[in-house]
Amino acid sequence: MSLDNLRDLYQQVILERYKKPRNKGKTNPVDRYQKGHNPSCGDTIELTLKMAAEGNRIEDVKFEGEGCAISMASADLMADALRGRTVDEALEMVQKFQAMMRGEVEFPSEFRKLNVMQGVAQFPVRIKCANLSWHTLKAALEAAQGSEPIDVVSNE
Repeated sequence: MSLDNLRDLYQQVILERYKKPRNKGKTNPVDRYQKGHNPSCGDTIELTLKMAAEGNRIEDVKFEGEGCAISMASADLMADALRGRTVDEALEMVQKFQAMMRGEVEFPSEFRKLNVMQGVAQFPVRIKCANLSWHTLKAALEAAQGSEPIDVVSNE
């Protein structure tokens, strides 16, 4: 795919997910909750997770918040990718997404929609926007595993 086509796809997916998010709202029940904030630009997100009965698999992910198209689209794409994943798989995905933002890796074909977010890496100041939901997810999952809960996660 040419660079121009990739850039167009990146912009199209970001705008589509921003205007018509598929995962907005709160899960029922709310088994995990975390609020995240990006002080650089004011983006906020409230992430909720519904866990399977055994507590180690994510059944549903929803988010609410306000922010730029990149942060909201990233949260929406992340929610799609997490359904059915174990906590360990989700934490691995956080690391992989952050590595992708540094230009180091990309996701395998089963998560190709997340690779669209690679376009953000061209704009270093916007990487924090894309990472906000992933930082928030990591804090929610780690708090559930015994770490001290954080009131509001900041990606600064």
